[in-house]
Amino acid sequence: MAPEGILVGTDGRSRCWWAGDDPLYQAYHDTEWGRPVADDRRLFEKLCLEGFQSGLSWLTILRKRENFRAAFAGFDPAAIADFGDGDVERLMADAGIVRNRAKIAATINNARRYAELVAETGSLAAHLWSFEPDPATRPEVLDHATLLTFGVSPESKALSRDLRKRGWAFVGPTTAYAAMEAMGIVNDHLDGCWVRQEVESLRADFVRPG
Repeated sequence: MAPEGILVGTDGRSRCWWAGDDPLYQAYHDTEWGRPVADDRRLFEKLCLEGFQSGLSWLTILRKRENFRAAFAGFDPAAIADFGDGDVERLMADAGIVRNRAKIAATINNARRYAELVAETGSLAAHLWSFEPDPATRPEVLDHATLLTFGVSPESKALSRDLRKRGWAFVGPTTAYAAMEAMGIVNDHLDGCWVRQEVESLRADFVRPG
């Protein structure tokens, strides 16, 4: 019997329960989630999409991700920073994305704040990875019950406070932690998930930015 929180798919692979049986979600779990990222545009996109996800399921956002990329200039911060009122109305009329005016405004705002952060810290990647937890604070065995107690962490709270002080929006500690999980700053694949050890190896070899 699989451990709690582990779901064995029709392909025989043991995955974290949240991947379910949706092929898109399983592919995201298997090939993206938790793998370390140092590319600023991917990190910026993830922070923005996690903000849009607030109150919704990640699968909803994942299904709309290509629409979001088309609507937001491939999440190029410099391009988004130039968006004006006309772009906001264009986005509010775009049924392919989440049409939330506050979240759209936050994405444009964050693109403008991005340039300020990079001018100070060198890159978004270097700044985000500076909040990586000390390995000694991480559990030796990550089971379902332990993972459910996370949601936020001291590091995600600190990252959220930092970004908010810099004027970023929709970057609460839960959003920050979800981005840290997705971008490999922590490895929250459960023990028993076939991806966990692969991600651990990637993280061991990963050259931290900055």
